[in-house]
Amino acid sequence: MKLQNAKYSLWLIILLLNCRLVSAQITDHNASSFVTRDEKLLTELPTQFIVRNIFIIGNKKTKPFIILRELPFKPGYKYNLDGLVKQFELARQQLMNTTLFHEVVVSLKSIEGYNVDVEVKVRERWYIFPFPYVKAVYRDLNQWLAEEKGNLNKINYGLKLTYNNVTGENDKLRVWLVDGYSRNISFDYDRIYIDKALKWGMDIGFSIGKTREINYNTAGDKQLLFRDNNNFIRDYVFAKAEITYRRAIKARHRFGISYTSENVRDTVLALNPNYFTAGRHKISFPEFYYTMTYFDVDYIPYPTQGYGAEFSFSKKGINETVNAWQFTLRGSANWHLSARNYLNLRSFFTIKLPFKQPYYNQRLLGYGDVFMQGYEYYVVDGVAGGYMKATVTRELFNLKKEYYRKKKNEYIHIPFRIFAKVYCNAGYIHNPRPGDNSLNNRMLYSAGLGIDVLTIYDFTLKLEWSFNQLGQNGVFLHRTSYF
Repeated sequence: MKLQNAKYSLWLIILLLNCRLVSAQITDHNASSFVTRDEKLLTELPTQFIVRNIFIIGNKKTKPFIILRELPFKPGYKYNLDGLVKQFELARQQLMNTTLFHEVVVSLKSIEGYNVDVEVKVRERWYIFPFPYVKAVYRDLNQWLAEEKGNLNKINYGLKLTYNNVTGENDKLRVWLVDGYSRNISFDYDRIYIDKALKWGMDIGFSIGKTREINYNTAGDKQLLFRDNNNFIRDYVFAKAEITYRRAIKARHRFGISYTSENVRDTVLALNPNYFTAGRHKISFPEFYYTMTYFDVDYIPYPTQGYGAEFSFSKKGINETVNAWQFTLRGSANWHLSARNYLNLRSFFTIKLPFKQPYYNQRLLGYGDVFMQGYEYYVVDGVAGGYMKATVTRELFNLKKEYYRKKKNEYIHIPFRIFAKVYCNAGYIHNPRPGDNSLNNRMLYSAGLGIDVLTIYDFTLKLEWSFNQLGQNGVFLHRTSYF
């Protein structure tokens, strides 16, 4: 038995050295695992090894239990060598998906018989970002550049504070103080865990604001805007409170209630009596909602492998003034076609009931992150519909610029990845009262090609040349959006 233990220990020493070599090379977000000849020999052994201790180094702010929460193994778990190597890669992948760290290395630290000690080494990000805020008031950067010629009079400015990992428990604080063409004060605090079992959390937030411009209707598939450069014509108040539940690692549930109050000037009602229900110029209503998100991907900000999904439903209002049920489903699937080629399929579907809704609750395609490439200059209102997107990408460059920080005696790696892609979209939006619009109630198609640039802090810039079925084409800029 001693001879057999010595034999396994010798092989494990070889594996330890190989794992550290492999971990040193896996610093980009899409690194794939590979198995050496010595590891292959070890995986053929039937012996199961026990995770004895887990050592964490490099975490100056993040609390150890937050890191341990993301690991797919705990002390006492048993694996053969092949399973242990896979668990190391899953642990690295999950820790990177928290967006708390620049780099993560998971490897064997030591062995003793059938007991193994694991080392998790992390390099934390900078978590506090007090940014000056400057943004055009339009729903889309491309619309502001093309239709308003970059009009600097329609700019909001102020301060945007983003503070991640406030207490070291992966909580997030957002504070916005905005003035200019619009005014807004908003606050949001998302605390992932509030219980010792690390399953329940909470999220609270509010927003108060005023605007000098309002999208009061849609005609020709374009927003009709009413503005008053000297006076505010719309004011609103929004508040929310959520309870979150995360039993395991990949899925998260949100149960929430919110309150919205919005008031517009009588001029808006003169332009569109159906802006709110029954010619009202003010509405106030609660909303009850549930959202489930599921991620099993290699890297959430730019996935190339795995699946993601989001399902949500909500009930707005409790009387005839505001009465809407909404169900939404999003999905994403990603596959490696070869070493540097990837396929991504994305889908979106939503329905609002009953179908008879005021204009205020008809906005759909072209608002926020719900859009089809090639239709950036248009909006399509409706009460039901969705789209499918297919993208084939090829990684052209995967570079890492290295800087040496003398104070901390460490090297900093700044990733710089470039992808080329081709894509196509197909979608349909149903509107029982389309009015003077032509993109409702018909199939929509588009296609194009582009370049994606991914760098530090998950910043992704997308430069796309898109073509739609109307015979139009153009170059558009986008930031990343998972779905």
